Amino acid sequence: MNSTDFARQVRAHAVRMVHRAKASHIGSALSIVDVLAALYAPGGGLLNVQPRNPSWADRDRFLLSKGHACVAVYAALAQRGFFPVEELQTYGQDFARLMNHVSHKVPGVEFSTGSLGHALPFGVGKALAAKQRGQAWRTVVLVSDGELNEGSNWEALMFASHHGLGRLTTVVDANGLQSLTTTEATLNMGSLRAKFEAFGADVAEVDGHDHVALRAALSHVDGPRPKVVVAHTTKGKGVSYMENSVDWHYRSPNDAQLAQALAEIEGT
Repeated sequence: MNSTDFARQVRAHAVRMVHRAKASHIGSALSIVDVLAALYAPGGGLLNVQPRNPSWADRDRFLLSKGHACVAVYAALAQRGFFPVEELQTYGQDFARLMNHVSHKVPGVEFSTGSLGHALPFGVGKALAAKQRGQAWRTVVLVSDGELNEGSNWEALMFASHHGLGRLTTVVDANGLQSLTTTEATLNMGSLRAKFEAFGADVAEVDGHDHVALRAALSHVDGPRPKVVVAHTTKGKGVSYMENSVDWHYRSPNDAQLAQALAEIEGT
């Protein structure tokens, strides 16, 4: 399965899960699917993992900081073979492992997240541990652009730069929307690239839906400085009525909307 087909299946699973559970945050999930495809797609995914042995000591570590986008990660992990695809149908149900924010109880999930700004500091700790132990695995943390309002991210990045954590990569899902409006209207942060560079990171900016560009940027793990990939994305990517709409941070598709979404994703 190539990364394009992988992404298509992850998107389809994600919208079905949110519809079935009458849940939210589907727009946030759809914007990160192509990043996940670059990392997890069989045969071309950049993360060194063993789906049948999710606790393998030498695995690369991936952390989703925007934990509300969990359906995309759950779908990617199931598609990669960490757990049966059929379990996706239990998302959001009472006593299910697949909770409404990403949970470490799920095979392949390193860290439970929900409160924004928590995963990058945790990932920095992981990267520091690997360096101190002389281990080669890398740490990749996916954050949202709105989440960068949290100062904990910048403290973590300062620490990472100081300690030369070159095998730490932060991917920013820069979809430009946050809560009820744009990120610029919520809290204008100016140039993310300039800010990350000022904090000592190597920075790449890419189209967050271009798999070739994503793989090239995410493959860069050389050098002593932490890496940042600013992935410019579209919230709700792949479903026309969801794209660039803050409504789909909160809404769940009805039956007719689900059918339209699947038809657009699957090209039927």
